[in-house]
Amino acid sequence: MASRIVTVSPEILGGTPVFAGTRVPVQTFIEYIKAGESIEAFLEGFPSVGREQVLAFLDEAKDLVVASVH
Repeated sequence: MASRIVTVSPEILGGTPVFAGTRVPVQTFIEYIKAGESIEAFLEGFPSVGREQVLAFLDEAKDLVVASVH
């Protein structure tokens, strides 16, 4: 992926990790999923985040977990 999936900047929400190119915190997506909401519901609520970004975030999270147990 050419651009980063998540960015952190003190100028955007005080350094909260957000989906790159948006002001949508990654934590908001995690809370949606924990609450049983679908990816589609999240994307409808936050149209500035693309499906590709969400899927790339999930892939990266999976890779980090798999790498940490090996």
